[in-house]
Amino acid sequence: MSDKRTETCCCTGHRDIPYGLETPLKSVLKEQVGLLLSKGVIYYGVGGAVGFDTLAAEALFELRTEYPQIKVILVYPFSGFDSRWQKEQRERYRVLLPKYDKLVCVSRTPGREAYLMRDRHLVDCSAHCIAFCSRSYGGTAYTVRYAQKHGRQIYNLAECVTGQK
Repeated sequence: MSDKRTETCCCTGHRDIPYGLETPLKSVLKEQVGLLLSKGVIYYGVGGAVGFDTLAAEALFELRTEYPQIKVILVYPFSGFDSRWQKEQRERYRVLLPKYDKLVCVSRTPGREAYLMRDRHLVDCSAHCIAFCSRSYGGTAYTVRYAQKHGRQIYNLAECVTGQK
């Protein structure tokens, strides 16, 4: 079995995307995926949360019409993790669900540790990481630091759409 990590990119980002940034963020995400595709990166893991994870999945599914080789993998923390979401958020998730090429559940037990397991799994299976990280705390910052610590190539789109480093 070959190591597919070099062909894999994970996506991580904040649940809250500032007003007006969704469209430019999706645009730079698509540009970055285009660059990665030219390097043979065809697998994209997303965490299934509201906000950036959902935006990334939608962008990847849009790109798949032009690049059918793209494979999108949903890595989620536990069954029912979306139970506290608003109705519109659950509906957006439900529409995306059948489009994923693979579903990976990392824990049978709900809780904070399941989210950390999901984030580590995304990074551990990837050589690249597309992030939308504009602050130094929270789950996204944890995932980006974990990716840096493990030598992953990180592309922080927050730098492109907000000017922040």
